[in-house]
Parts: sequence; structure tokens; C-alpha cells
Amino acid sequence: MEQLTEAPFYWKTSLEDITAVVKRVKKGKVRILSRSAGGRDIPMVEYGEKQDFGRTANYNSACGARNPDHYANKKAGDRPVLLIVGGIHGGELEGIAAVLNLIQALETGVDFRGEKPENASDILNSFRLLLIPCMNPDGRARIPVNTVVGMSFRTFRYYVQGTWKDGSLCDWPGCKAVHPILNDVEYLGGYFNDDGINMMHDNFFMPMAQETKDLMQLVDEEAVDATVLLHGGTNCVNHIINTSYVPLSIKQRQYEFTKRLKEASQAKEIKFKVFEINEIDGMDGRTPSFNLTSTLHHISGGLSMTYETNMGLVDAPGEAYSYEEIWESHRILFEELFKFMKEKK
Repeated sequence: MEQLTEAPFYWKTSLEDITAVVKRVKKGKVRILSRSAGGRDIPMVEYGEKQDFGRTANYNSACGARNPDHYANKKAGDRPVLLIVGGIHGGELEGIAAVLNLIQALETGVDFRGEKPENASDILNSFRLLLIPCMNPDGRARIPVNTVVGMSFRTFRYYVQGTWKDGSLCDWPGCKAVHPILNDVEYLGGYFNDDGINMMHDNFFMPMAQETKDLMQLVDEEAVDATVLLHGGTNCVNHIINTSYVPLSIKQRQYEFTKRLKEASQAKEIKFKVFEINEIDGMDGRTPSFNLTSTLHHISGGLSMTYETNMGLVDAPGEAYSYEEIWESHRILFEELFKFMKEKK
């Protein structure tokens, strides 16, 4: 039985919340990264000036020349470029709340809960930050609530994955069996833009969605060092999915980060799971997906990660996290990411 309650005051996830937050930005710069298939703006907040890394080739060609510096010749003193993206799937609301709280903290010194981030001024001085609260406003516009915490598993599936034309739930992972999905559904869920495209599984060699193209172009132009795509994983134990089809050195670096993230989470008594490295993708007999996360690595050579957080559903498999635990999970993620990338630059 659903037990939806009013979300806490710091849980801001609506398109109106995004508009209100970005309108108040003064320390950063706001620009419209893209427009959705449904004609909605996709704002991005930037902190730190864009840097010139002396590019003479794209990343792939530079690797072919056996020297990635031809793509981005980064020197001591250059700021690491970090990209954090919420709302790739419009019904996964916790990432939107997390990015809006981060923007608020960087702008005012405290987030919407009144908590101070560690060394906010140092963060602004140390990184080139690119923050996208919601990459899929079309999907978000289809979700009629500001929280899914306490929602039933079935209702969640309905809103997020939608229904086939016979009224049955598209469910997961079956919702990926048809793509684009628009012409095969009765109700289009929040996973998709208004053209029925799931950006996580666009055709990256010939992108179908303008939103995907613009995100890929951003990563290319900025030579992003680390990207984190924020997702919700029903009632999973928090984790970072192993990124497929990337070099072993990148997998090892991601593994090092996830171990640190687990340690920091456990210190706050929040469960976090670390997956061991698969040195060869597909060792489990399944063909892994070359998804958006994999793609973004191959554009810039940077660390690219999918962060899956618990969503607090009332009757989904697994143990539901509370609002406090979900909020704290993202705060830990951001703090550990800033520390890790500052050390590894």
C-alpha cells in the first residue's frame, strides 16, 4: 500500500523548482544547453571559466596518434572539468534534488537543508563545474508528483516506464526492447523524451535525440575529466555500475573511487555496494550495453560513471532508504568526487 507523504522542504524536483534555482544563480553562469524533443529548455549552470587545452585532434584521433595530449594537453594548475547530470530519466527525481541542492550550496554557502558543504569556496576555485539538474524535462513533465518515496512499485513502473498499447506495464528492462518506444505505447513513461527516446540507449554513432547530441558535444568541447550521471535504482543498495567498453585503467580508477565512496558511506551508516572489476566485458555471458556512460568516456577519455541510488519505494524488492539517507548519499557522492578528482588531477 502506498504511503506517499509530503516531501521535505529541501526535496526540490519540479521543473518550476529548476527554473527558480537557476534564476537566482550569480556566482555561476546559466546557459541553455539544449532544447528537448518537446521544446523544453535544458539549463546548465557553469562554475569556473572554460579552459583552452590546445586541442589539435579529437580524442579518438589523438589516441590513434598515441598521445591524448593532442586532444587536451592538461598541465599542472589546470582545473579538472567535472560534469554532474540529473534527470536523464525524468522519473528519477532524487538526482534532480541533489543537483539543485548543490547549486544552492555553491551559491549561498548552505544547501536547502541549511547544511554547509565541505570547502565550498575551495570547490569553486578548484574545478570547472558543469551542473545539469534535469537532462530530460519531457520525462519529468509526465511525472505528476515531486517524490516517489513511499510510492508502490507498480505505480512507480507505470509513471517511469509507461504501458504498452494493451495497457500492460512496459516494466524494466523490457521497456528497452523497443526503441524509440513512442509508437508502441499507450502511456509514455518518464524514462523517455517526447519522441520516445531513452537517452541512455540512444544510437550514439548516429544520435536520434538532439539532447543526446548536445550533451556529447559538451563533453567533447570541455574535455571533461569526470562525468556522473545520477540515476535511481528502485530499492537497490547504492552503487556505481561498472562502465563497460572502457580501458582497464579507467575501470581501475573507477573501482578506487567506489571503494572510497563505500568507506565514506559506511561512516554515515549508509549501505553502499562495490562491484569487482570485470577485466573483460561480457565475462558473465551477457552482452553488456554500450550506453551513454560508455560513450561519454570515449568522447573525452574521462572517468564516466552511472550512480544508482535507492528510491525509497514502499514495496519494491530490497530495503527502502529514507529521505535523509537518500539526501546524505548524494552529499557524500559529491564530497568524495571533489576530493578524489582534486587528488588525481
